Amino acid sequence: MPTALQAISPIDGRYRNKVATLSNYFSEFALIRYRVLVEIEYVIALSESGIAQLQPFDEQTQESLKNIYRNFTEEHAQAIKDIEKVTNHDVKAVEYFIKEQFDALGLSAHKEFIHFGLTSQDINNTAIPLSIKDAVEDVYLPALDELKETLERLSNEWATIPMLARTHGQPASPTRLGKEFYVFVTRIEEQLHLLEHVPHAAKFGGATGNFNAHHVAFPAINWQDFGADFVENRLGLKHSFPTTQIEHYDHMAALYDNLKRINTIIIDLDRDVWTYVSMDYFKQKIKAGEIGSSAMPHKVNPIDFENSEGNLGIANALFEHLAAKLPISRLQRDLTDSTVLRNVGVPFAHTILSFQATVKGLNKLLLNEEKIAQDLENNWAVVAEALQTILRREAYPNPYEALKELTRTNEKITGASIAAFIKGLDVSEAIKAEMSAITPSTFTGI
Repeated sequence: MPTALQAISPIDGRYRNKVATLSNYFSEFALIRYRVLVEIEYVIALSESGIAQLQPFDEQTQESLKNIYRNFTEEHAQAIKDIEKVTNHDVKAVEYFIKEQFDALGLSAHKEFIHFGLTSQDINNTAIPLSIKDAVEDVYLPALDELKETLERLSNEWATIPMLARTHGQPASPTRLGKEFYVFVTRIEEQLHLLEHVPHAAKFGGATGNFNAHHVAFPAINWQDFGADFVENRLGLKHSFPTTQIEHYDHMAALYDNLKRINTIIIDLDRDVWTYVSMDYFKQKIKAGEIGSSAMPHKVNPIDFENSEGNLGIANALFEHLAAKLPISRLQRDLTDSTVLRNVGVPFAHTILSFQATVKGLNKLLLNEEKIAQDLENNWAVVAEALQTILRREAYPNPYEALKELTRTNEKITGASIAAFIKGLDVSEAIKAEMSAITPSTFTGI
């Protein structure tokens, strides 16, 4: 049996313990279990559809059937894989497995209604969106919430810390550290709002999406209504109709684009914090025994933000491919979506790793207020915007040009030179007092 040291992907090797919960949704075992769930729920729904040959299952029978997927084990999954070795068809193997369970439950007379009128994609295109929906709700959103809450906490802690802003890498009008972190909270919340409105859609309509086999067997039943009720009320997904043999994947593509945008926001955050660390605005908590560099003993590297950025890049590359590829299928169906969808869990795993790394890095930050204050004191030129705006208000002639002449020199602008400039202005003493009260640490806006 291969070990973690032999895994090709670090997701199943080095990082396995950090993303293990995702195997409940994206592993081969999980895919098989979700397929079994859909097949069982489908045959229960069929029993309530009005088909004379299949009377509604009583409550006890329904519970026994649901226990097939509720109590699904790796041994059951392996039994299905063993059947697949003969059938060379993964979904048909699930059908045969469930037929064996029907025999064991004394339901042999009804087992031909398992997978009745369906094609494999009716099962895949419900099982996979259902697994994604559950993973987003159970794993992804809690991980993102933890990151957002960490940012909110730090934003509140640092709400009053004045900080020199930098636009184009150059000193700019001061800001507050907490506000700069809250920018990312707001950006994440905006994307979460959009994410709430992206449906998890599923196809369910037979071989070419028209319920052909269902209709020819039982033409009196409204199969479109049946399909919509099954997908939306039993599975909690959005029923796509009409379709070809496969789901359009347009909504799934929208989901991946949304997740990619969130990841891009976190990359922006990672790079900003990395830069603040390099500027010495933050120190980092040191953990006993850890080594920052194999050659330079003094170093404490911002590796959590670097690891996050790297993993987010991999995740986004895969999300982008999924979003671009899945909505395209030749005519009524080709098989390219099938192999691609088996990789859906990989970008989710890299994303979760990144969220964890960013949270870890944020929690290691130690604020260096002295350095931040020093940068403000060394950049008195940034109050020029405040001074020239007040002079504009007072209709002072050419205020912008006057401040430009003062500040755009090779001489260092200090509090003293600003004070001297204000003293020489032809304005009232009240205006001079107002302007003299402005410092780099107080000119931070609202």
